[in-house]
Amino acid sequence: MGKRNTFFIIIIIIVLGLSTIYFLLNKRLFQTAPTITEDLTTVQNEQPEPLGQFEEKYDVIVIGGEPEGVAAAVSAARNGAKTLLIEKREELGGLFTYGMLNFLDIPQGADGKSVSRGIFEEWHQMVGSGTSFGIPEAKAAFKLLVDQEENLTLTTETEVVKAHVNNNRVEGVTIRNRYGELEIGGETFIDATQDADFSVMTGAPYFLGGEDIGLKDKKMSVTLIIHLKNVDWEGIKETIKSEKFGYARIKDDAAWGFSKLHTAYKPVEENTRLRGLNLAKVGDEYFINALQIFGVDGLDENSKREAIEKGKRETEHILAYLKEEFPGFENAEIASFPTELYIRETRHIISEHQLPMSDVWTNRDHWDAIAYGAYPVDIQAQTPDDYGYVMANPKQYAIPFRSLIPKQIDGLLVVGRSSGYSSLAAGSARIVPTGMTTGEAAGVAAAIAVENNVTFRQMSQNQELVQLLQKKLEKQNAYQKPTDTTYPYQGEWFDESIQFLIDYGLVYGGYDNDLQVDEKTSFHSFINLLSNGFSRMRASIPEEIFSRFVEKSSGIFAEKDHPVTREDLATFLVIVLFGEEKGDSSLDHWGVLLEERIVNEQIANHISADAHLTKKEMFAITASVLSNFN
Repeated sequence: MGKRNTFFIIIIIIVLGLSTIYFLLNKRLFQTAPTITEDLTTVQNEQPEPLGQFEEKYDVIVIGGEPEGVAAAVSAARNGAKTLLIEKREELGGLFTYGMLNFLDIPQGADGKSVSRGIFEEWHQMVGSGTSFGIPEAKAAFKLLVDQEENLTLTTETEVVKAHVNNNRVEGVTIRNRYGELEIGGETFIDATQDADFSVMTGAPYFLGGEDIGLKDKKMSVTLIIHLKNVDWEGIKETIKSEKFGYARIKDDAAWGFSKLHTAYKPVEENTRLRGLNLAKVGDEYFINALQIFGVDGLDENSKREAIEKGKRETEHILAYLKEEFPGFENAEIASFPTELYIRETRHIISEHQLPMSDVWTNRDHWDAIAYGAYPVDIQAQTPDDYGYVMANPKQYAIPFRSLIPKQIDGLLVVGRSSGYSSLAAGSARIVPTGMTTGEAAGVAAAIAVENNVTFRQMSQNQELVQLLQKKLEKQNAYQKPTDTTYPYQGEWFDESIQFLIDYGLVYGGYDNDLQVDEKTSFHSFINLLSNGFSRMRASIPEEIFSRFVEKSSGIFAEKDHPVTREDLATFLVIVLFGEEKGDSSLDHWGVLLEERIVNEQIANHISADAHLTKKEMFAITASVLSNFN
């Protein structure tokens, strides 16, 4: 009995001891671990500082404290890389904080869930998980993410003035801040600036605007966010019920729609327009993404300054109109102005895989996928005379690792809206939540590249390393392959024709992805489609063909529009492509197109001689013609 009692006493002592330790540890945790709200409050009172001393060399150097840059730097540090984050502004957050773009467009996949996970989701939870967020809270949340990483060093108010490149590989940077200039070495680099400024500094190739589809001067409108206070939210709800400004929807923290404002409000400043409101509510602060400013060069500081001043003046006029005409704004006042514009497009870095619009349209997956996009392809208006359009509404498409790797330059990844996307695909992939997921992937990739002593280009050709990257992202809850990659008109005989045309922005399906392929078409529609195609491929169209097209098409436009048959199109095309001598009425013009391989047998088998053509047939013929000059 004595031994048994001793045994039980020992067990009791052990249990009591373990319980005491568990209690003390939890008591300590509960005493010292503040809530996220308390953390953010503390961080809001701590201003980031420029540094005067640095390590001689870092594993990863991230340039740009945009949301994408924060995600990249935090991700690299979490994966064991000694990381430096360089930001030229006083605080973090870029477009979200200095541009006040706080109405979140979160891409949702085929399952209805967000495809932007991982670090974006962490940050989103910190700022309330809503459609909108507070600007001070956003800055604090970005800084808190950075502060929590022991491997991560942040320097603000610090500018990168030079990239050190040796044999096409980036090896270091020269930085400048209040402490002077200093050279810092790096194993790998991530460019997270909005305009890929650092990549250009290294010599990485790029194109501007829509240059990839023959529209170099294409400049989507920029926006100055309107920041108000003293708005009556209940009044806004009543206006929505009345549909005075068209259909709109409202949540606790956001409202959107009001499309009739497009025409109801008459702008005062030249080259400005008010579109339907995207209205974000944060306490008694209200942020409106709706003021479009046209003709702004997003790479020119003077142009941007002038646009901000013009936007401020137009904001005053818009507010006066809203106070008078829009119930809910009667007592509204301007709270402040953003210090930066919301610029949608400038440079596009040329990458190992330039994500085409057809990848987005077909919801294509890739073996080296590291992130997914799902946002509608939003092509904003370029002038006051157009309203922009939605090219397609994808379910979920992959962004390959190769799209982050610029051509010609090693040791560098590019994340954000200037990554390796076509100008059209960027209409979807440019949004910040998608950029943060590519940033997180870039951070993991940089850590892997350093550990395995490979370049990013070598890594992109190594299936094992790419799979390791994907597994790490999956473990970080930042990556999950889609289950449904079907797409509109998949497997139809005209499927590839649509993909060809959509890569040039020649067809678009809107939110419903409906190209109305079975509708009868007309000669005017065909001429318009071919004209746009010739314009976008102008550099490769022989001058004599282009001249004949202009001459012959002008005559058709002078006539009343009429349905078009296969023979109508064939006659017109033979004259344009081969001259009048082959336009003789005695010839079989459709046969000439087949003989010259302008139209292939597969298309010919689906188009009868005497029927009026439908859009799908017009798409197929046009794509076949244009592909000869591609």
